[in-house]
Amino acid sequence: MTALIVCHFVLAAFARPLVRALGARAFLVLALPPAATACWALTQWDTAASGSSVDWSWAWMPDYGVSVDLRLDALAEVMVLLASGVGALVLLYCAAYFSDTTPRLAGFAGSLLAFAGAMLALVLSDDLITLYVFWELTTVFSYLLIGYDSEHRHSRRSALQALTVTTLGGLAMLIGFLIIGQEAGTYRISAILADPPPAGTAVEAAVLLILCGALSKSAVWPFSLWLPNAMAAPTPVSAYLHAAAMVKAGVYLVARLAPGFSDVPGWRPVVMVLGAATMLLGGWRALRLNDLKIVLAYGTVSQLGFLTLLAGVGNRDAALAAAVMILGHALFKAPLFLVTGIVDHAAGTRDLRKLSGVGRALPHVCAVAVLAALSMAALPPLLGFAAKEAAFEALLHGDTADRWALGITVAGSALTVAYTARFVWGAFLRKPGVADTPVHRVGPAFLAAPAALALCGLVLGPGVGWTDRLLSAYADAFPAPAHPYHLALWHGWGTALLLSAVATLGGAVLFAARDRVARLSRRIAWPTADGVFGQLLLGLERLSLQATGFVQRGSLSVYLATTLLVMLAGQLSVLIADRPWHGAPAPRLWDVPLQGAVAALTCAAALLCLTVRRRMKAVVLAGLTGYGAALLFVVQGGPDLALTQFCVETVSMIVFVLVLRRMPVHFQESVSTWRRAVRIPVALAAAATLGVVVWVAAAARVAPPAGAAMVEETAHHGLKDVVATILVDLRAWDTMGESAVLAAAAIGVTSLIYLHRRAEGTAAPSEVRGRTAWSVTTEPLTGVPQGDEGAPERGWLAAGATLAPEHRSVVFEVVTRLLFHPILVLSVYLLFCAENMPGGGFVGGLVAGLALITRYLAGGRFELAEAAPLQPGLFTGLGLFISTAVALFGLSDGTVLHAWTYHGHLPLIGDYEFGTPVVFDCGVYLLVLGVVLDIVRALGAKIDRQIERAAAEKAAARGAGPETGEATP
Repeated sequence: MTALIVCHFVLAAFARPLVRALGARAFLVLALPPAATACWALTQWDTAASGSSVDWSWAWMPDYGVSVDLRLDALAEVMVLLASGVGALVLLYCAAYFSDTTPRLAGFAGSLLAFAGAMLALVLSDDLITLYVFWELTTVFSYLLIGYDSEHRHSRRSALQALTVTTLGGLAMLIGFLIIGQEAGTYRISAILADPPPAGTAVEAAVLLILCGALSKSAVWPFSLWLPNAMAAPTPVSAYLHAAAMVKAGVYLVARLAPGFSDVPGWRPVVMVLGAATMLLGGWRALRLNDLKIVLAYGTVSQLGFLTLLAGVGNRDAALAAAVMILGHALFKAPLFLVTGIVDHAAGTRDLRKLSGVGRALPHVCAVAVLAALSMAALPPLLGFAAKEAAFEALLHGDTADRWALGITVAGSALTVAYTARFVWGAFLRKPGVADTPVHRVGPAFLAAPAALALCGLVLGPGVGWTDRLLSAYADAFPAPAHPYHLALWHGWGTALLLSAVATLGGAVLFAARDRVARLSRRIAWPTADGVFGQLLLGLERLSLQATGFVQRGSLSVYLATTLLVMLAGQLSVLIADRPWHGAPAPRLWDVPLQGAVAALTCAAALLCLTVRRRMKAVVLAGLTGYGAALLFVVQGGPDLALTQFCVETVSMIVFVLVLRRMPVHFQESVSTWRRAVRIPVALAAAATLGVVVWVAAAARVAPPAGAAMVEETAHHGLKDVVATILVDLRAWDTMGESAVLAAAAIGVTSLIYLHRRAEGTAAPSEVRGRTAWSVTTEPLTGVPQGDEGAPERGWLAAGATLAPEHRSVVFEVVTRLLFHPILVLSVYLLFCAENMPGGGFVGGLVAGLALITRYLAGGRFELAEAAPLQPGLFTGLGLFISTAVALFGLSDGTVLHAWTYHGHLPLIGDYEFGTPVVFDCGVYLLVLGVVLDIVRALGAKIDRQIERAAAEKAAARGAGPETGEATP
């Protein structure tokens, strides 16, 4: 099972080279994994039909009870055959539907196959969390497939709408899963159904939340709005996702959980009422629409309501009817969608008002469509008839609620017959006053997939008994009635057959009066759900704008004060209520007097920040506070922390300086007396409260410190540096998450800087005239040798010739030339010595970044480009890739981030060891280097260009002044 699932995703990753090499014929190769899965499922038919199952489990994190569980039973067998069989045929259909020149074909092909893999894993999942993961994967891939034609606004909006509705439902479902798992003591679905948790408030709430997710996935009212709009996707997507796969996921979940939870209060009313309402509303809406695909979409909504009702009734015969109806619906709805694509392809339109005589021009296509339509209308001897008979018989012998549901399903079946006849009439028959639609011929390869599905519906009608053993194996999970129903095409004359005849006759009458029915439907139509959804989004957007305008005032001081006040309110309320300082040992002022001296100097630097008016002085003083904290780490005996703090503070100060070049030299904000009177108490109170909280938290320790155990564990592996071992081994998960956050933050900063790419034209007048920290001098220099007057100079930097003379410092260039390579060597040393000495990938990356910063400060952006010709994103991405690869490599031993160590011997060097934590640290090194380089290029080179443009404008203005009679500034 796992190999088949993995094959889907692996081949999907190679979709681009396959499409590049084979064009549309690549779909023939991509159809192999679903076809192989369908063949494998057929070999397991007898196992599933006998009531047994094929189980597979992998203990991912055994210490936490987290595992990946897969299970193939009778219901999963049906869904696997549908998801894989229909998926393979749809992929074959794509080879004829698309051309080699279709844009973005590779991305579409990969997403479609990946969706098939996610759907396969979903129906095989025997764990609630695993099921949710693949549930959301189908949501993501459906978003990509619906929004395939992203150049059109309707496609983008439809994809976003489907993503929004199904994701919100999925989040609600996740909460329900968590509650059920906690109540049952396990997340394994088979175990939960074998021994369901007792009904209670928590279980009832969980069931309703799970139903919310299932109904939103299967487009059951009031969540049905997204499915018709999803018809913006290409026809193969509609045939697969919206007929046989994705929309069936919600019905599958209802059917899967019904044996254990159908008796929970709230289950039957929600499922039956909403299912019945959806069946009627979808069928009624389909009678007045003119786009063939939209007609099928609303018909699908109607049928999904019917399926949900049957799956959730909660008795054995209804479950059997639901299972066969799931099979029948896929076998008639998927070919109808595919035929619609053929008609659109051949005639150039799907508007049934413009189509006429297509059946005569495309008789084979018409025959396939009629065959599938007869099954959808539930006429004998098709599979749809046998499924509808089973549904009527199950509801007929139920309780009062079931008989009410029976009446609604008969009315809904009449609507089904009516819109089915309207679809066939509109697509293929001649219409009075409408000229025959010109069409081009369709090859057999184009028609093969829908023909195969329609023929399956024809064969399984008389042969529905072949499926009885398999489908009954699922239905037998419910209490058996006195006379259990068995599937057959003919059960003799009876009430169910009479009801089928009434539904067929009613549908024929509605079709005969189609014009009046359409006018009546438009006259009494409610506001569309899509319109309501749009109004809700518009109102939410306006509310968010008003809330943002009220909260986001653009004042950093207000934001900081708000944060501190909220922190004060929360912490003070806890401190006052609990009084946790009782029994706590009194805090010591210092361990050694040197700590007090360093702390006093640090506080003095912080206080001096409040008195300066120049931004540069404030940055330097703020940096001194950081260096003071580093000195405290040194005094306390934490060289790793001190080294990291020194490097971070140095890089931060340089970044500040780079930004200050484009800012006024002095602070321009004037603080009134009353504001200062408010700010000072808030700041002092926050500092005091935080100090008390730290003291109380340290004094509240009840367990022995973990430091001794970590030291022992580190020594056990022959290492000495406990901090580095914690970062790359014992707590590598934290480091990996922090690395990802660091990369995301750097990408966000640089994206904001490069968001508005100014043309290389004029700068704003204020930018030209404004006084900056590092303003460019554009006055002509005097006394500088010109031509051959001076002695030849040696170039100390690779790009030194690009610097203006007034910007060069020979001393700085020489020092940079001498120190650049030693600093890089030092960074590599810090990387590899971390197991036994202070250092590590983070510090090493910062030191390497400082080497590149030195090159930039000495020679400008051209020198930086010479020193680091590769893009920063390469370093960042490669670092993340290496760290992630090391983490996944640990799975070979069953645990993510499992550490491996290799011991060897080299001549002249001696014994050595090399472990995966070092490789992981190399990833951190490259990531930090990429982040530093990215920020320097964004805040350095980008601002350099702006300064150069400003200088050029100023020089041009000076040169144009005498010609225009203006005074030169």
